Amino acid sequence: MSALTEYELSEIEHANREDKQTVIFIHGLWMLPSSWAHWQSYFESKSFVALSVRWPGDTQSVEEARNSPDLFAGHSVPQITAGIAEFISKLNRKPILIGHSFGGLIAQKLAGQGLSLCTVAIDPAPFKGVLPLPVSVLKAFMPILLKPADRNRAVSLTQAQFRFGFGNAISEQESNELYREYAVPTPGKPLFEGAVANFNPKAGTKVNLNNPERGPLLIISGEFDHVVPRAMTTAAFKLQGKNENKTEFVEIPGRGHSLVIDKGWQEVADQSLKFIHENVKA
Repeated sequence: MSALTEYELSEIEHANREDKQTVIFIHGLWMLPSSWAHWQSYFESKSFVALSVRWPGDTQSVEEARNSPDLFAGHSVPQITAGIAEFISKLNRKPILIGHSFGGLIAQKLAGQGLSLCTVAIDPAPFKGVLPLPVSVLKAFMPILLKPADRNRAVSLTQAQFRFGFGNAISEQESNELYREYAVPTPGKPLFEGAVANFNPKAGTKVNLNNPERGPLLIISGEFDHVVPRAMTTAAFKLQGKNENKTEFVEIPGRGHSLVIDKGWQEVADQSLKFIHENVKA
């Protein structure tokens, strides 16, 4: 029996009725699918079918998520990836995938499975084999990783933690506004999976880097990102660059981890569209 919800099945039916290319947006930790609302509207205006997929436990609203944090507890990267893979399997043709943070990692995992026509990974969380571990990453996540019980819990960010991890490259006022609008509890397990990936032969964050069916891949990096700094994104780019498909890297000057939800989101969307138009036949 399918694990997809009625809402997800209706989204699939809608995409399959349309004679347009489907783009699937994949959110990261501490976000919901609704965080892609601006992007979805923008891509729809450019003649795409734009869908934002759910992780297990995702709620419709931020308020509901904050009131029910236990819904997010215990979900792993492989579990989240498998759910999205099932969603993709019901589509009539391969979609374009755009993911941010852990959503960018998941997009690369799906591309490595040959499930993507073209992929954009924005400040993607590191996959197994990405070795750099800048100090800012430790500062952002150590409060969670030092509590082993958080692995199977839902974890939340304080406003100050959000400011450091997401909103360091924007004003404090905008960061606080984004926190109130978007920040929700998130499963702690993906953080622990990422932390030990390079010591685990069966790491849940492993990506198939060699699949010839991967398709074109763009990695976008925010210049001032604290949680996925350039050292991480360039290491991912070098590893992905060994694939026979096109792999490109773009750094967005002056931007942090909030680059897909802050006031400058359209600049990032336009970089994504440029790559898609160059690599996907109409």
